[in-house]
Amino acid sequence: MTADGAPVLVLGSGHNALVAACYLARAGQRVEVLERDEVIGGAVSTVERFPGHLVDRGSSAHIMVRHTGIVEELELANFGLRYIDCDPWGFTPGANGAPPIVFHHALDRTCASIAAACGPHDAIAYRRFADVWGERSDRVMRAFGGRSTPGRLLRSFWGLDARDGGSALSREFLQPGDALLDSYFRDERLKASLAWFGAQSGPPMSEPGTAPMVGFAALMHKLPPGRAVGGSGALTQALAARLRADGGTISTGDAVTELRRHGEGWRVRTASGRNLKAGTVIAGTHILTTLDLLRAGGFDREPLDDWAQRIRVGPGIGMVVRVATSALPRYPGASAAESAHGLQFLVSDRAQLRRAHGAALAGDLPPRPVVLAMSFSALDPSIAPAGEHQLSLWSQWHPYRLADGSDWAAHAETEADRIIAEVDSYAPGFADTVVRRYVQTPVDLEREMGLRGGNVMHVEMSLDQMMMWRPLPELSGQRVPGAPGLYLTGASTHPGGGVSGASGRSAARLALRATRRGRFGRRRG
Repeated sequence: MTADGAPVLVLGSGHNALVAACYLARAGQRVEVLERDEVIGGAVSTVERFPGHLVDRGSSAHIMVRHTGIVEELELANFGLRYIDCDPWGFTPGANGAPPIVFHHALDRTCASIAAACGPHDAIAYRRFADVWGERSDRVMRAFGGRSTPGRLLRSFWGLDARDGGSALSREFLQPGDALLDSYFRDERLKASLAWFGAQSGPPMSEPGTAPMVGFAALMHKLPPGRAVGGSGALTQALAARLRADGGTISTGDAVTELRRHGEGWRVRTASGRNLKAGTVIAGTHILTTLDLLRAGGFDREPLDDWAQRIRVGPGIGMVVRVATSALPRYPGASAAESAHGLQFLVSDRAQLRRAHGAALAGDLPPRPVVLAMSFSALDPSIAPAGEHQLSLWSQWHPYRLADGSDWAAHAETEADRIIAEVDSYAPGFADTVVRRYVQTPVDLEREMGLRGGNVMHVEMSLDQMMMWRPLPELSGQRVPGAPGLYLTGASTHPGGGVSGASGRSAARLALRATRRGRFGRRRG
């Protein structure tokens, strides 16, 4: 058993963990990242699933990180990261003879599409929605950019238009997304499109506090989702290159097994027998995994058990089918330039969303899968060989545990068939273009990337587990009570799931502040 290590150890190589590592290394800290997998990046990673195809393991479109300033602060363009705007960023196929709804980066073009598909009332309403919720979503991103302290949250939203009073404004933020949509629009297909966009955070839009998840669509007219050239993992590859340039190291294929308090610092053990000493530890693992590591290291079991019991992972969010195809989906009445560059919302009414979520709560498969299709080979041909395309078909909601006690392995292929058939129902002939496929059930997402319960957001993104309550009030400061020098990052912490990196930057700032206070204290002594 060896006794080596670095003053700062980062557990996990998800994008938040790597962001934290980069800021610490840039500040002169000696940093080592420990990753159990052979592939770095966690859910922000890309591998060759099929010959010549670079396929994402988790996320595909990057939305929030482009609004945080992290890409620019860490100068990731100098380390190979390049984004292509998804424009149009959203597309909903036509229904019953109506034209498709195309969500362009340009608000005027979007409103023109809505006018043609849904009527002039909803086009005017959408412009008002974009104006009101564009400013509000800017403030949400400001709140997401740092720690979730009451003071910071108040400053983030201070000065927002509250001409009808603070209680009216707060009510609009706390209302369900469905209520927000009903207050603006008449056309059900438009409502379903925006509800499906909002539901990518996990909760259904019938839940209180989901209005901002719908409202975030307005921000896409300021800066649309980005597709990293080479795949989602290009972001974490750039972060890794930046880290190494600043002297940091990454160790893969060796899982951390124990996190133990040792004097004023920490001892971290790994499966290979390494025994590492650190003054600071940044845990980018799932919060329940972090609690397990502390338990293995002899931390007081009573609070650990209490926290683990109260954190809600939820029933699971969904599953994904990655496919190599001979052609892009052909939606009637739409060109590939309109449909293939962004998020394809394959839904026509919210009842389909509600039935799927209700089934998941009961532990059942959805009566009809709800699919979000993404065909980013149309934007970035480098991820697929010549003459082929590649799609990710994400479907919600699919429970992690099935009520009948059956194993997911018995359902994976038939459910993939249903998901592909759902795309085919909107784009006839699509199923015949599928050449290869790779299925990721909720169990597969957990096994490959450590996403407990198959939840890609780590823990439920419900109102009671967001902001200053994520994942619990006691842990919302990205610290663990009684564990000085340990900092939390990742989707389990504020601002939650999705590709943002904000949690990693906040964790790094906390660690650096504590280090500087310690140094000054020693000097004064």
